[in-house]
Amino acid sequence: MTSTREHKDVDGKLDGQRQRDFTGAILADIRALERMLAEGRFETGVTRIGAEQEMFLLDETWAPKRGVLQLLEKLKGDPHFTTELGQFQLEANCDPQILKDDGLSKMHAQLDELVDKARKAGALDGTQIALMGILPTMRKSDLSLEGMVPSARYLQLNKIVTAMRGGTFDFSIKGLDELIISHDSVMLEACNSSFQFHLQVSPAEFAKMYNLSQLLAAPIMAVSANSPIVFGRRLWAETRIALFRQAVDTRSHTHHIRETEARVSFGTRWVKNSILEIFKEDVSRFRALVGTDLDEDPIAVLDRGEIPQLKALRLHNGTIYRWNRACFGVTDGKPHLRIENRVMPAGPSTIDEMANGAFWAGLMVEMAAREADITQRIDFDQAGANFYVAAREGITSTFTWLDGEDIPARTLILDRLLPMAIQGLRRQHVADADIEKYMSVIQERVKTARTGARWQLSSWNSLRDRSTPGERSTALVAATVSRQQTGRPVAEWERARLDESKATATNYLRVEQYMTTDLFTVHADDAVEMVANLMTWERIRHVPVEDGEHRLAGVITHRAVLRFLMSGGNPRRTPVSELMKKEVTTVAPETPTVEALQLMRKLKVGCLPVILDGRLVGIVTEEDFMEIASKLLEERLTAGK
Repeated sequence: MTSTREHKDVDGKLDGQRQRDFTGAILADIRALERMLAEGRFETGVTRIGAEQEMFLLDETWAPKRGVLQLLEKLKGDPHFTTELGQFQLEANCDPQILKDDGLSKMHAQLDELVDKARKAGALDGTQIALMGILPTMRKSDLSLEGMVPSARYLQLNKIVTAMRGGTFDFSIKGLDELIISHDSVMLEACNSSFQFHLQVSPAEFAKMYNLSQLLAAPIMAVSANSPIVFGRRLWAETRIALFRQAVDTRSHTHHIRETEARVSFGTRWVKNSILEIFKEDVSRFRALVGTDLDEDPIAVLDRGEIPQLKALRLHNGTIYRWNRACFGVTDGKPHLRIENRVMPAGPSTIDEMANGAFWAGLMVEMAAREADITQRIDFDQAGANFYVAAREGITSTFTWLDGEDIPARTLILDRLLPMAIQGLRRQHVADADIEKYMSVIQERVKTARTGARWQLSSWNSLRDRSTPGERSTALVAATVSRQQTGRPVAEWERARLDESKATATNYLRVEQYMTTDLFTVHADDAVEMVANLMTWERIRHVPVEDGEHRLAGVITHRAVLRFLMSGGNPRRTPVSELMKKEVTTVAPETPTVEALQLMRKLKVGCLPVILDGRLVGIVTEEDFMEIASKLLEERLTAGK
């Protein structure tokens, strides 16, 4: 195999010759895979499971902490741990277990051991660990390139994807609230954290099993959702699905007629015969983004009676993010195929995660035994539609299921899927105690409709009238960490409380933590009468003036309006532009609170508009600082008692 070492990349992309070399290596790997399948070289007759646990690192304020490299040093080279995209993320990999006897509880015990090991190592420098699909305390300022793990592969991937996107990443997700945001790198992907569960399957059964995993993605999504809050916005029950899809989307937005597929997707069609269909489609649809020096001729390796690693194919497969990923691996010199379920988010607790994995594995086994071909009973597009409904609505979803039946997710899971999963685990001779333990977690979660997403939203809404978004986010994360350490499933969790974070002062370190984002604004040509009424109705003293693109034009104050009215001015005929202050001092969301307070004192102004990317996103006023001072004083006096 020709080495690609001598070819340079241009603007992050593989140059022409390196692209051809690497694509040739992928095609050679596919030919080798075809030959291995034809010659029956794969391991069969055993059903193994595996798991990857992603987790967030937190500082003393319950916000992301860029400390993964230091934490790995403290973990002393334990091969179970590795990095993810962000420096505030850690991944732990469980050893494979056979799906029988006590395999599930063995994996759970190791998972707890690994998470606990990370917690203890982190505690040496005040680092906390959280298992959440998306961290509510994540801020846009955490997602700069400085927060990326310093990996040549990640940097190259970011450079290429950014160039393909035209330099910006525009996100729009609508749920109960709406998120519209622009970013300059793939780092928004680092908002996501998952619990990836693997199931080994035989080559002959792969097509059937993969199609079942696609069908089951919707109910698995509904029961496991745990990511409803992003940047203080209540969005989808599992917002990872929308956010991840947009974070690494390489498609340009300039062509609306041409139909192209995103690199993060549910897929495009059922698999008919073989895993080769997925790999061939991915090579056909997506150009290689990253390459590596290749020193393996897979056909020659096969000719020697050995097993090739298929490095090029696996590397390319790692840049295409199907929610159910087809995987090739080699264990103890024997190749195998497996399906990696990427649907499930991290958390709420390890027992919830293991229950999700056991539920999926049991369903896969039992439905494979019962169903001849589910593709004859439901269209692929309907299975995909069910999945996205579940991501948006969670446990309250209604699906169009097999044979066109409309059925609520809770009814489907409790009455049909849960009994099937139990039978599937029994078919695998899983220990009765493990079946009861994990399936009862699923049953209780569905009966109470208390998934991680519902717990977060319930807690958030209960705190809404008594706290800022920053305080609510901090309370959610602190409560999650506390409850995870008890080992209880989320169905038993009590709501988060404000006092759990024990970090009142740290809730106000930066402007973005408490600024008002629900803004009442006017335009320069609006009548002063409108502003006067707005101030009276909403009891506000400062109203930003913006244009149609949300760019700040000025600020009009209660004092200016009152002075105008007292002088006999005509509020109905006078435009805001005549009274507003046009030269306005502004701050950014990440501005330290002390700096903002000093600025207001120095300039003797009552408010500071908050600007991000040239547009108005919030405002802080002197009333906000009075409220902060009151809370901090109360906390200090209480501590003094």
